[in-house]
Order: sequence, then structure tokens, then C-alpha cells
Amino acid sequence: MSLTKVKHIVLVLSGKGGVGKSSVTTQLALSLSLAGHSVGVLDVDLTGPSIPRMFAIEDEKVTQAPGGWLPVTVHEANPEKGIGSLRVISLGFLLPKRGDAVVWRGPKKTAMVRQFLSDVFWGETDYLLIDTPPGTSDEHISLAETLLQNTTPDQMAGAVVVTTPQAVATADVRKELNFCTKTSIRVLGVVENMAGFVCPNCSECTDVFMRGGGKAMAEDFNVPYLGSVPLDPQFVVLVESGRTPVYPAGTQVQGADFVPPEASEGNGSSDADGRRRDLLVQKYRACSLEPIFRGITSEVTKAATTG
Repeated sequence: MSLTKVKHIVLVLSGKGGVGKSSVTTQLALSLSLAGHSVGVLDVDLTGPSIPRMFAIEDEKVTQAPGGWLPVTVHEANPEKGIGSLRVISLGFLLPKRGDAVVWRGPKKTAMVRQFLSDVFWGETDYLLIDTPPGTSDEHISLAETLLQNTTPDQMAGAVVVTTPQAVATADVRKELNFCTKTSIRVLGVVENMAGFVCPNCSECTDVFMRGGGKAMAEDFNVPYLGSVPLDPQFVVLVESGRTPVYPAGTQVQGADFVPPEASEGNGSSDADGRRRDLLVQKYRACSLEPIFRGITSEVTKAATTG
């Protein structure tokens, strides 16, 4: 199986769509890469593959190799800067057009998931993040069965469960935690996404969807709470346009002043439209969500390596 050289496999799950699961997967991957780890991202959300867009590599194509596929490289490792490599595989790379619909029945989805798990050559990889569709459908069952049968307990680190604060979301995500219990998948922790909105003008954070639902749910299930993540329009700007995030003076993250590396290292070179030529992972250092995910990633890696 192609996962034999992957050290730790982490599922990103949610019982509800629209909670920002792919956003969390993307930032976990960037944060792990900034920590020097080699990272792979497997997008098994077959009907809504958004990972290629999140990494701005929609026009890339998967390379066919004897007996399987080679993942698309987002960036190579840069040991001098402490950055690990990042590679991605998604059904989105295999569709003729970006907007093509995937109208498949359960058996074909199951077969595709198993093919992704067996036929992609990841090579030596520290962390493989698997972005899943919402719910507990055929893809989830196939994924859980295949991973538990073909990986070692050390490889199968567990799952990060994503929710938003409001009760209508946590009610669905609780089903995902029950799914983990029934399939013997360890829960590494709960991330409460969209916990507030960061104003791009004054940097004040407003609790649009309230706050605390994810933490309460984690306590009810006796699983770790990894933290809350606000909505930051600057992260959207980074993903959609490639522009480095810029914040007003006095912006605070988790009670401390946020001073991105670019503020002290200079602005660097830019394209004619103002976009920096840095890699996505380097631009992410200037995002207010980076220190939040640095803490979340630290807890995930600690849990994954201690078993």
C-alpha cells in the first residue's frame, strides 16, 4: 500500500457541511510545513473538492506513474528556512473542467476512495491530512475500514473534528464524534471554527455565531479542545488573490500584539498588482490565524506522536 512510508495519518472530519473543514485542513498543512514537517493532503471530498483552490493549484494535473499517481507539489522542502515539503492529491485535478459535477453512486465513490489510499505515491511523509466530505456516508465508512485494516496503530494518529459554535452545527458534529467511537478512530481534538469575525478596519473580533459550543461539545465527549478560530477576511484575500495579509496597528491575537514577520523583514518584492512573490506558506506567516494554528498544530503533533 502507498501509505507505508507515511508516519502519521490525520483525518479532518465534521458531521456538517460549511463549517470550514477544508480551510482548517489547509491551515493545518501550512502550519505543519512551517514547523519543518513533510506534509501530504488527500482530498476525498469527491463531490466538492476544494483543496486545489485553497492552495491555488487548480490548473495542475496529476502525473501518472507505473502503478499509480504522483501527488501535485505545492512547494518543495526548504531546510534553510525550516519549511517542509507539501504535496496534494484531489479528484479536482482529474476533472476535465473546474465546474464539472461528480454524479456518482456509493460503490463508485467507495472505489475512488480506496484507489486514492492505495495508488498515490507519497514516499517519505511525516503527516498525511485527509480532508473528508461532511456526514458519515459511504466515503467515511470505506475510509475508516481501509485505514484501520491497512495501517499500523502508530500510523493512524486519529481525527481532528471541526465545528462552528452554534447549536445547529454542534448537533450534527456530535454524530461525527459518535461515528469515531463506533469505528475506533481516536479523536485528537475539536476545533471551533468561525468563532468570531475579525474586522479588517479595526481588528475587533465580534462573535457572529456566538462562542463556546465547540468547547462544550468536547467536554461532553471527554475529548481535547484544540481551540477557537475566528473568521479572518485577510485569510480569504490570501487564498483568493494571493495577497499577503495586512492588518491595522494594534491588532491582537489571543491577547498579544500581532507583529507579522514581514513587518520587521521588509515588504519584499511584489508583482505589478501588489501580490508578493513569496510562496503561499511564507505569506501565511503574515496571517493573524498563523499563531492560532501553530498552537493547534503543536497539540495535534503531540497527540499523534504520543499515541
